[in-house]
Amino acid sequence: MLQVRDLSFQYRGGDAVLDGLSLDLAENEVVSLLGPSGCGKSTVLRIIAELLDTGEGDIVWKNDPELAFVFQDSALMPWATVVENVSLPGRLNGKIDQQAVEAALVTVGLAGMDARFPAQLSGGQRMRASVARALAANPKILLMDEPFAALDEILRFQMNELLLDLKATQGLSILFVTHSLYEAAYLSDRVLVMNRGQVKGEVIPKLDRSLSGHDQRASTAFTSAVTDISYLMAGGEQ
Repeated sequence: MLQVRDLSFQYRGGDAVLDGLSLDLAENEVVSLLGPSGCGKSTVLRIIAELLDTGEGDIVWKNDPELAFVFQDSALMPWATVVENVSLPGRLNGKIDQQAVEAALVTVGLAGMDARFPAQLSGGQRMRASVARALAANPKILLMDEPFAALDEILRFQMNELLLDLKATQGLSILFVTHSLYEAAYLSDRVLVMNRGQVKGEVIPKLDRSLSGHDQRASTAFTSAVTDISYLMAGGEQ
């Protein structure tokens, strides 16, 4: 669905953030970007979403891009209700798909909370509302920039399960930025380890999705994936 080729970028007056980076995202695939702070993970997402100029390189789409962005902060409007926040993409485009909004709220488990304000929601519920807002735009690709970093482990596990369910039921492709080796190993079809603006290596977790989340995390496949990611993060070569 998406090809990024030889992408280079630097902020004005700063050092290079991306240096010839290339990656692919296939249909119905979760790819995680993992690496130290400042390696360019979030910059990649922002360039793909056209929040930053491309710089040097090419971004090639199989079809017209239909994407949505989920930020680290839920970024909900505090003066607006849940349903008003989730309807925001439609209002900006001048066409609210009420059915899509209602379906998104059901999907993330917020049905019946339409009239609540963000201050009346838990941290996990606010992030669910943020995901619902993205889903209401009917995207084919979700770009997610450390969306669960501020959540406790229990909520994080719940949101991980929600993402895997969205991938299975809606066929979404997800490009996911995280600092967590364990989250990357659990969620991903492929994990791309970055450093200094480049992809240094790739790990393919081979988890058995027919197992429960607990059993997947307890499997040798999960342990092996975490070990391989750790090795690359420490500067090892494939």
